[in-house]
Amino acid sequence: MKDLFGKAMFDFQTNNSPEDIITETSISEEDDMSVKYLFRSYKEMPKLEQKALQLAFGKTLDVGCGAGSHSLSLQKDHNLDVTSIDISEKAIETCILRGIKKAKVQNILDYEGEKFDTILLLMNGTGIFGKLQNCNKYLSKLKSLLNEGGQILIDSSDIIYMFDEDEDGGKWIPSGNDYYGELVFNISYKGEKEEPFDWLYLDYNTLQNAAITNGLKCELVLEGEHYDYLARLTV
Repeated sequence: MKDLFGKAMFDFQTNNSPEDIITETSISEEDDMSVKYLFRSYKEMPKLEQKALQLAFGKTLDVGCGAGSHSLSLQKDHNLDVTSIDISEKAIETCILRGIKKAKVQNILDYEGEKFDTILLLMNGTGIFGKLQNCNKYLSKLKSLLNEGGQILIDSSDIIYMFDEDEDGGKWIPSGNDYYGELVFNISYKGEKEEPFDWLYLDYNTLQNAAITNGLKCELVLEGEHYDYLARLTV
């Protein structure tokens, strides 16, 4: 990976002529995303993210932290002990420049040695699972990192609305997909193209079933305005 998301964040943080990130998926056309959005304050966050931060307690792990806006809010406003991880080196450099005390380049599947009271996966937290078949692997790992009484706060969207209806009122879904929430993402930044990557949107019922399979209780905390939701998983 060229780490273009990370480069965009680092450019914004260091005032190095940041540009919009161009995103495209296997079911949607090109769209411009302002890098500034990744640097939003608590007041600028959607209600789902605000709710997740309100529910966070104790020792917290922010998975796929990006530019670190959630971590920063918890560290500054809630005085929590937050560890921020991302697979992007430039994202972690950005977090450190923003004042996040514990930030490291790390894949959650390789994380060892610590347990947490709260694990956050926000901005479509299920995305990093990539494919539906990977849910058990990720949920099992996340569960292993929880302290007793701990929680996983994760958000996603049911993207069934993005598919056309057929004559009978059902949804027309391409046959190549094992599950309609499995997308391939393409991003471009400053004329460079990233390697395509898998990204998973999970409807709530499917997440709930996967959670139960892995010995986790799944609670619907809040629904957003656009088919999105926040869930809380506990042992």
